[in-house]
Amino acid sequence: MINRRTFLSNAARGTAGTMFLAALNQTPFCAAPRKLDKIGLQLYTVRDQMKEDFDGTLAKVASIGYREVEFAGYFDRTPQQVRAALTANGLAAPSTHIPINMLRGDLNKAIGTAKAIGHEYVVCPYLDASERKTLDQYRQHAALFNKAGQACREVGLQFAYHNHDFEFVTMDGKMPFDLLLAETDPKLVKIELDLYWITRAGHDPLAYFDKHPGRFALFHVKDMDNTPKKFFTEVGRGTIDFKKIFAQSKKAGVTHYFVEQDQCPGSPFDSIKISFDNLRQMTF
Repeated sequence: MINRRTFLSNAARGTAGTMFLAALNQTPFCAAPRKLDKIGLQLYTVRDQMKEDFDGTLAKVASIGYREVEFAGYFDRTPQQVRAALTANGLAAPSTHIPINMLRGDLNKAIGTAKAIGHEYVVCPYLDASERKTLDQYRQHAALFNKAGQACREVGLQFAYHNHDFEFVTMDGKMPFDLLLAETDPKLVKIELDLYWITRAGHDPLAYFDKHPGRFALFHVKDMDNTPKKFFTEVGRGTIDFKKIFAQSKKAGVTHYFVEQDQCPGSPFDSIKISFDNLRQMTF
C-alpha cells in the first residue's frame, strides 16, 4: 500500500518530469554551425590574367580551392572552348555577366552562349552614368529586365541584376534600388547583391532580406577596409559582418557566393587565396 507521503513524493516527481519535458519541447532548436559548401569567384578579379592566359588562370583559381566561377567576358573563346576549360579544371560556372546593350540587341545570342556553356544565371552587372540620370531611365531598365527575364525563363535560365552604390542615391524622393525591386517581377528578375556596395551605401542587407525574402539569389562577397576611403580588401580583413549576413541566407534566397575584389594590392591570386581561406574556415 502507498502511503500519503509516498504518493505525494511520486506525484511531485511526475509533475516535475512533465514540466521538464514540456520546457524541453518549447526550447528553440539550435542548429549546428554552418559553413559554405562551395565558394565561387567572380573572374573580373583576375581579368588581366584571364586576358593573358585564359586556361592557366582557371587552373590557378581551381588549385586554390574554388569550385565555381562567374564570367565577365570570354576573351574571344567559343562556348565550346569555355566549357572544355571548365571541365578540365573541375569548375562549374553557374553565372555570367553581360552588358545592358546586349539585352537590347543581342539577347538571343547571349542566351544561346549561356546555355551552351552551362550557366544558370544571366546577370546585368552595371549601368553607365548616362543610363542612370533619372527615375524614368530606371523604369525603362525595369521593363527591359522583365523582358530579358521572361526570355531567360523560357529556356530554363534566370535573369538577375547586380547592384553598386549609385542605386541607393535618392532621386525625387525615391531610391532607384527600391524602384527596380518594385517594378520587376520577382520570378523573372533576381538580385545579385554586392555586399560591399550596399554596405558602402549605408544600407543593411538584412533589412532588404526582410522586405524581399527570396529575391537575392547571388552574393558578391567583397569586403571593405577600415580606412576613410572604405576601399576593397580581402574577405575577412575588413569591416563587413559576413557571418551575420550568411546566417540569413535562407531568407535571402541565395544559391551562390562569389568572391570579388575589384582591385588588389598585389597579385590577385594572393588576394583570392586569402579570401578563400577565410571563407572556408568561417562558420555562421
